[in-house]
Amino acid sequence: MRAKAFEVTHSDEEWRRLLTPEQYRVMRGHGTEPPGSCALNSEKRPGVFVCAGCGQKLFASTRKFESGTGWPSFNDPIEGAVETSEDKSFGMVRTEVHCSRCGSHLGHVFPDGPPPSHLRYCINGVAMNFLPE
Repeated sequence: MRAKAFEVTHSDEEWRRLLTPEQYRVMRGHGTEPPGSCALNSEKRPGVFVCAGCGQKLFASTRKFESGTGWPSFNDPIEGAVETSEDKSFGMVRTEVHCSRCGSHLGHVFPDGPPPSHLRYCINGVAMNFLPE
């Protein structure tokens, strides 16, 4: 199977220059930040959350909710902004969420969110930037 060609691509060396070490570990290495470690978890202003790797708009602030998990959580992404794949790491099966424009790992989606979608997009704060309205 061929790997998907993303609209935004960089060499590994370029990604290391563009991202902080923590962002690189999470976004390119499929890592996870410690719960409660990111200021975006408590961000409540109107605006949009964008990919820290390419600037693509990912989640509207109106879709953010407090999940109590320690990571920013959202009902639904902006249409077409994210893609998912199966993640079998750590002895479990989860659904990974990545940016549809650059392929960077963002977090995971779980079927335990509030209505109407009942989805919880659990996203690493270091994988995003916030643009207030």
